[in-house]
Amino acid sequence: MNKKTDEMISVTIPVYNEEKNINELYVKLIKTLTGMACDFEIVFVNDGSSDASAVRLNELSEKDTRVKVIHFTRNFGQTAAMMAGFDHASGDIIIPMDADLQNDPEDIPKLVAKLAQGFDLCSGWRKNRKDNTFRKVFVSKIANKLVSKISGVKLKDYGCTLKAYRKKIIKGVRLYGEMHRFIPIYASWEGARITELPVKHHARIHGKSKYGLERTIKVLLDLIVITFLDNYAQKPIYVFGGAGFVSAMISMGIFFYATWLKYFKGVFYIDTPLPVLASMTMLGAFMCILLGLLAEMIMRTYYETQQKSIYLIEDVKNFEGNKK
Repeated sequence: MNKKTDEMISVTIPVYNEEKNINELYVKLIKTLTGMACDFEIVFVNDGSSDASAVRLNELSEKDTRVKVIHFTRNFGQTAAMMAGFDHASGDIIIPMDADLQNDPEDIPKLVAKLAQGFDLCSGWRKNRKDNTFRKVFVSKIANKLVSKISGVKLKDYGCTLKAYRKKIIKGVRLYGEMHRFIPIYASWEGARITELPVKHHARIHGKSKYGLERTIKVLLDLIVITFLDNYAQKPIYVFGGAGFVSAMISMGIFFYATWLKYFKGVFYIDTPLPVLASMTMLGAFMCILLGLLAEMIMRTYYETQQKSIYLIEDVKNFEGNKK
């Protein structure tokens, strides 16, 4: 029996050319969510589908007011579709999932039950993946280990869309590129309590996968961005200035070596490319430092124009007006 919850649940689903899966997914979701005896909504985001997905979604919304549909003007990608779902979700708990029937709605009560234990985010782990290719599974495992190592957020499956979030931890989060898979990292920055739970994973029956090997490259590039934001977003001068300092040291080393060649080996400056190389590396050093200063100005503008604090407070005591 599914555990009841008094909190409203929003299931958000990006859809791109999934016309053959939509109705079956809807039936499974309704069966699971009604069994939980809670208020719920299903938010479909049509990411510029070129098949009949839009028609199927409109039909569902006409017969069931709990089904909400967002249609994009064109294909913006999964991250944008997930962001739209989060922005328009009304629930206290938000559960994104794929529309291809590989995620199982029957896992939703287990994820919600984990949140009831005090967690803010429960991530699905496709322990027994049913993908067709060994290459996809192998590359995914390597990527997950790399992301966990670099970010410090230990998850076995960053790529699983099926997760449960408390809305408060993703409020204000803005996603770009392929950043949706890194939401647990953003959540950890907010102090979220994170856990992981094995979930079912089914083989795709209808349609074809939208993911290719090139997506792994995009993920790795986004990981560089995440690492930068985590460690240096508030002090970008440390990155650019550090690179400039290294470049300046290289430039000075080259110049001293060229000078040593001149006075001790009789090799004049004009006989080697070393002076030019020294000049280029020193120029690079100045450019890096100037970029660091510019980044510092941009960072301060970002925080000050939005009146955005560089810290988060969970609770206060003995201040006028506080409720706790």
